[in-house]
Amino acid sequence: MRSYSESSIRVLKGLEPVKERPGMYTRTDNPTHIIQEVIDNAADEALGGFARNIRLILHSDSSLSIADDGRGIPTGLHPIEGIPTVEVVFCQLHAGGKFDKKTGGAYAFSGGLHGVGVSVTNALSTRLQVDIKRDSKHYRVVFAAGKVAAPMLELGSCPARETGTLVRVWPDASYFDSPKIPRHDLERLLRAKAVLLPGVRVALLDETSGEEKIWRYKDGLISYLQELLPENEAGSDDDGEYVSRIFAAERHVVAGDDSGFAEGEGASWALAWCEAGGGGESFVNLIPTLAGGTHEAGLRSGLFESLKEFVDHHALLPGKVVLQAEDVWRSVRFVLSARVLDPQFQGQTKEKLTSRDTLRLIAGRVKDPLDAWLNAHPEEGKKISALAINAALARQKAARVVEKKKQSNAAVLPGKLTDCASEDIERNELFLVEGDSAGGSAKQGRDREYQAILPLRGKVLNTWEISHGEIFANNEVHDIAVALGLDPHTIDAPASVLDPLRYGKIIIMADADVDGSHIQTLLLTLFFRHFPLLISKGHVNIAQPPLFAIKSASQGKRRPERRLYALDERERDQMLTQLVDSGVREDNIQVARFKGLGEMNPEELRETTMQPDTRRLLPVHLSSADISATERLFGLLMGKGEAAGRRAWMEEKSDLAEVDI
Repeated sequence: MRSYSESSIRVLKGLEPVKERPGMYTRTDNPTHIIQEVIDNAADEALGGFARNIRLILHSDSSLSIADDGRGIPTGLHPIEGIPTVEVVFCQLHAGGKFDKKTGGAYAFSGGLHGVGVSVTNALSTRLQVDIKRDSKHYRVVFAAGKVAAPMLELGSCPARETGTLVRVWPDASYFDSPKIPRHDLERLLRAKAVLLPGVRVALLDETSGEEKIWRYKDGLISYLQELLPENEAGSDDDGEYVSRIFAAERHVVAGDDSGFAEGEGASWALAWCEAGGGGESFVNLIPTLAGGTHEAGLRSGLFESLKEFVDHHALLPGKVVLQAEDVWRSVRFVLSARVLDPQFQGQTKEKLTSRDTLRLIAGRVKDPLDAWLNAHPEEGKKISALAINAALARQKAARVVEKKKQSNAAVLPGKLTDCASEDIERNELFLVEGDSAGGSAKQGRDREYQAILPLRGKVLNTWEISHGEIFANNEVHDIAVALGLDPHTIDAPASVLDPLRYGKIIIMADADVDGSHIQTLLLTLFFRHFPLLISKGHVNIAQPPLFAIKSASQGKRRPERRLYALDERERDQMLTQLVDSGVREDNIQVARFKGLGEMNPEELRETTMQPDTRRLLPVHLSSADISATERLFGLLMGKGEAAGRRAWMEEKSDLAEVDI
């Protein structure tokens, strides 16, 4: 038996957490991301207007240097730590100049947020050298394996106007699957910085070959999007692939705007509509968001609302055709650059933006300029509309193919079901909602086109030991089965038993408490025992409503009122820390706890739990290898004769429970 004592508990200091678990802080396929962290810091200096040049050098010894002519990292003693500030920046996690976004802070907008990036670069490098020019002096400090190897030294003087930072990095190959950084990834990243920073010179020098590439874009996003498009020009009639010229614009919040966003927030974008299909790139404060996020959702929403108004105004939509956002979005090629004061990302690699307010921010900035552009170019607007309408026709035709086959003799739907209008089974969603109160809010907050609501009164029957033919004696189970359009079946039933299914996604929406967890378990028992193909085919999901609402009061134009939602206490504490670190006074923060879904108003429920772009869902998976083990566990938990086994199991596993009692 392994020993577990007081000495078993380790406390990781300094950069040890990064070395122990590098995958928590960066991508470990190759060192590209730790180099990107340094590039992003140089770009933040340019974004603030302090740098005009960024240069990356590939050295013959496999090291890389990133130089900028910004203000230079501070070199004096830190007022609290008592060591040179540059050492604090590179050797301590959560140390940086980008927490305080108030007027007078070092940065207003920045891609860096957490004070983690370059310290991770330092931790995962065998050697890192920093040269700083500021205050007419040239300084150098050298690190090895994340620790100071050569203390900061003043090398001499330099002209007062000559300022900036040069960071040379030797990545430690032992932390990465491959030590090689793909050249095209660096070029793409640097080229994007040049596009997003008008007037800034971005260069890449290969020291071995002597080759140097310099990027400048006269037309900014337009030139960049043209490079991403195939060889034929947008708007060309040679092969009919593109149906319009590129539409580019930018819109940011100005002083006196009452939208609730900070001055300077907004976006710039370039769009083209392509018959061959869409796709694009997005950025937040110059950070590439490879997995998209709420800013892309805002662009999609703004495009849809604008084009839908154009289609309605010109009466272009055929009868019985319903236009959806996906129909408009599927043919758009885009580059989007968003500027957000306090962005929230998913993870340290920042590949996806999760800030809910950003959806409304971007949608509001995009719609009006596109309205004006479509009205000024009606013929192109009609061509774009035709693409979207054709996509809608194809989608509705496909939906009719998979429509339930028992249409003529289908049972009468339960009266408490609030159904949706769409016949697109793949898109339709059924929310099984705990309680009539929450059901009422859900009905008001839903999208009537494709979201249906079935309120559940009380707890569903435990159906584990009930036969298929007897489950319909229970009203709640009967209503669920009839709403779904399915008959009970076994796991080895043919896939055709799901043909009558009326909703592609079933979402269990219960309170975030013990009773809610019990209802989830009872519903999962029903589905696993009597409708197992729903789970194995990925149709069942669990909604994750927040427990806490956090409101920060307005603190002037640069600090508008914000409302955040936290899933649990841990996320609540993280959000509170981030708000305080970003300059929000504690007495301006209010925290409210939701006792249940019924306490949320329709708008809150829609934003946090129902809107696909901002909600969080937990998919329920079941593989063939898990069936036996899952069946044994359900039997233990739900079987009437398993009380003794349940007690023993709870005594053994009780320390794993995370419950709110």
